[in-house]
Amino acid sequence: MNIPHPSGRGPGPGTVHGDPLPAVLTTLTVVTGLIDAISYLGLGHVFTANMTGNVVIIGFATAGAPGFSLPASLASLCAFFGGAVASGRLALALRQRPRHQWVRWALSVEAVLLLAASAVAFAVPSGARYWLIVLTAVAMGMRNGTVRKLAVPDLTTTVLTLTVTGLASDSSLAGGTNPRAVRRVAAVLAMLAGAVVGAWLVLRHGLGWPLLLSAVSVAAAAVAVQRTPDVHGYSRRRR
Repeated sequence: MNIPHPSGRGPGPGTVHGDPLPAVLTTLTVVTGLIDAISYLGLGHVFTANMTGNVVIIGFATAGAPGFSLPASLASLCAFFGGAVASGRLALALRQRPRHQWVRWALSVEAVLLLAASAVAFAVPSGARYWLIVLTAVAMGMRNGTVRKLAVPDLTTTVLTLTVTGLASDSSLAGGTNPRAVRRVAAVLAMLAGAVVGAWLVLRHGLGWPLLLSAVSVAAAAVAVQRTPDVHGYSRRRR
């Protein structure tokens, strides 16, 4: 499994023994469940992490379905797009540095954005809907842009459709060999766990605490990203 450089100039290393990246991405998948619960249940039926769902919601709102807001969904989509653009610019700026530094910077930015959202939610319990939508969507756009460049199979951290499809189509029931079955199941359970915890916190304690938990979790993931052995040459050669 090769991980490309952020610059896109060729493959980097696979995840080697002792590489914390799979655990880090699994933690981020839990956070996605939290953010989905926060945005959909607490921000008025809008997604800020899952743009597939958000585009569908835009369609519902456009058709006049009750309970959905077209401006809120469009704000989320635009903010997410901006965050993804920022992730690409960050990867370009850090293209000469080792992978772990780039990933750590990207996750640190995400954590700061989620912490800011938590502060807003605590300070303004109502009336800060669009601020929270924009902050969380930018954070998740940053995340998705980064994870996309890492290209670790079955650990996209936000979308499970292909993961579940692979789990089924590559299973022994379909005549397959169950490759990465443990990782795929772990990804599904991680997002489920995040959604359960997020929904419980939103319904009982509002938005501030699940946002704070999300920020702390991403910060912990950033700290956990360490340099792995350079046996596959993923550190870029300095010019």
